[in-house]
Amino acid sequence: MTIMFIRIFFVVASAATGYQIGSLIKGQGSAFSFMSAGIGVAAALGIILLEVATRRVSIKGLSSAVFGFIFGLIMARVVINLSCGFIFMDEITKTSVTMIITLIFVYLGMLIALGGKDEFNLVIPYVKLARQDKREEIIIIDTSVIIDGRIADICKTKFLEGKFVVPRFVLMELQQVADSADPLKRNRGRRGLDILNKIQKNSNIDIKINEQDFPEIKEVDTKLVKMAKVLDGKIITNDYNLNKIAELQGVTILNINELANALKPVVLPGETMTIKLLKDGKEFNQAIGYLDDGTMVVVDHAKHLIGKVITVSVSSVLQTAAGKMIFAEINQNKKSKSYNNQRRLNNKF
Repeated sequence: MTIMFIRIFFVVASAATGYQIGSLIKGQGSAFSFMSAGIGVAAALGIILLEVATRRVSIKGLSSAVFGFIFGLIMARVVINLSCGFIFMDEITKTSVTMIITLIFVYLGMLIALGGKDEFNLVIPYVKLARQDKREEIIIIDTSVIIDGRIADICKTKFLEGKFVVPRFVLMELQQVADSADPLKRNRGRRGLDILNKIQKNSNIDIKINEQDFPEIKEVDTKLVKMAKVLDGKIITNDYNLNKIAELQGVTILNINELANALKPVVLPGETMTIKLLKDGKEFNQAIGYLDDGTMVVVDHAKHLIGKVITVSVSSVLQTAAGKMIFAEINQNKKSKSYNNQRRLNNKF
């Protein structure tokens, strides 16, 4: 809306300027004044069309072309000076040769600079223009990810590349959680601030605080989606609701929980594992244990072994929205050995 207003103002101002110039030349209210105003409007519209067309022009490509233009002018001047010093030419010939050589070298310089913009640092030391087909990824961090804490470890692994952005409204939400009267929320908020401080101290991570806000939007999740659209970035989160809202609006989501589930080791039916049983299961005579990555293992007919470390055989694996669940049975070999040992003890007594 602001851009459209500026364009309208520019057209009106151009018309007024054209009318004023026509009045100075032919007098106030003459036909030439109105013609000049029309010329001003046409010129303004032409400039606006040019401005719209140049929006697709790459700044890096334009910089390369400008460098090639200057380099071509310098090389043309060198060749012209050398040629004029050894070859006698009259003034007309000299002017014609100068124009032709300048045109050729400027054209070649611009094309060579555009074609080799990826290796621009070979021409100018310590200066390199990034590839035109490479765009720096923008990753917007959600409050839930900061509080979760795993984002710091993921950043250390360098699997995520790009610029990390923490919106100011996310930082304010985190501050509100840290100032909460609820001790549990307060601890989570302070942990989030510590994690954010840890990420900022990592020199290998490019993280910035974005001051942009959307006052007309109240919900933080909606603001995150809006910012992702404006910056053409991705959102990293483990919030299920935000995940669904963003997907509906075409915003790319990086879900840490999905990443964690994908990295869990694959367990096939028939494999054996050693696990410590910790508590009762929901069904009769079941016991539950957990792997090191937090995967729940449900063991049938093992309630009497709670608190012990046993070897189990995997019977099936269930994938749920929360992660994987492994169903297992007591390993038959271990079970038989345990049964025989118990029988020998009974026979002794």
